[in-house]
Amino acid sequence: MLETFSVEQVLHCGDIGSTGVVQVFSTWPTHYVFGNTDDARDVLRDEIMACGGTCHETFGDFRIDNRRIGMTHGDDAALLMRMIRSHDFDLICSGHTHQMLVREEGPTLVLNPGALYRARRHTIAIVDLKTMEHEIVEV
Repeated sequence: MLETFSVEQVLHCGDIGSTGVVQVFSTWPTHYVFGNTDDARDVLRDEIMACGGTCHETFGDFRIDNRRIGMTHGDDAALLMRMIRSHDFDLICSGHTHQMLVREEGPTLVLNPGALYRARRHTIAIVDLKTMEHEIVEV
């Protein structure tokens, strides 16, 4: 499905769960943060690196297409709020609640794409970083 949207990079907002998930996303440059259910972090970190992904631990701050992106799982609500209130990011992605959320906070697009697991609806988000156009897609 990601191929049909011409996805160039993947952002995984945590609760990775297993090395098999990392292998599924190995086709794309993928950025990961750990979630509260990611207990085997050493194993996941090794697999992320082996598959060419980037492990940001619990907080990511990086640029893609000249856009500053912040990523965290969202289980640290204070961290997430600091990120949002800073207005330093073009895009902030989080997970944790497994429920989609899209809102604008000043210059920042705040996005929770929902989840592909442990959710009533299985959703992903697609963002065009050049235009910041975005959509939630049901899988």
